[in-house]
Amino acid sequence: MNFHQLIPQVDSIIQGSSSVDEKLLAICTLLEANVEYYNWVGFYFRNGDKEELKLGPYVGAPTDHTIIPFGKGICGQVAVSNQNFVVPDVSAQDNYIACSITVKAEIVIPIFVNGENIGQIDIDSNTPDPFTEADERFLEYVCAQISKILS
Repeated sequence: MNFHQLIPQVDSIIQGSSSVDEKLLAICTLLEANVEYYNWVGFYFRNGDKEELKLGPYVGAPTDHTIIPFGKGICGQVAVSNQNFVVPDVSAQDNYIACSITVKAEIVIPIFVNGENIGQIDIDSNTPDPFTEADERFLEYVCAQISKILS
C-alpha cells in the first residue's frame, strides 16, 4: 500500500472518538501492517520536565528502552536537534542504541505542538536503507495530524 492510500486511514484514526493512546496505537498498527519495511513503530514523548523521552504506544518486538536521555541514541538526538533523522545503516552510527540485532535502519520524525518538540515517531526496519524522502514527507504528515490531538 502506498502512502497516499494510508493518509485517509490516518485521518480517520485521528478524527475518531477513542483515547489519544488508542489513536497512537492504531496508527502504529496501521503503519506496521501496511508498510512492508516498517518492522517496529512507536512513539516517544518528553517525560514531563525531565531531559528524557518516555516510551509511548508501539507495535513490534518488546524493548528495554523505555526511557531515553536527551542526546542518547537516534531518538535522544532528535529530541535535541528538532530535526528528522534518517539512518540508512544503524551499524555505522556511533550513538545508536541497539534494540534488536535484526534492525538495519531507523527513521525518527519529531512531533511539534505550538512549536515545541514534545515527542517523536520512531520506526525501525530490518531492511537496509529502505527510507526515502517519501517516507519523511508521509511521516511528517502523520506527526502534524498527531500534534492536533496532543495540543
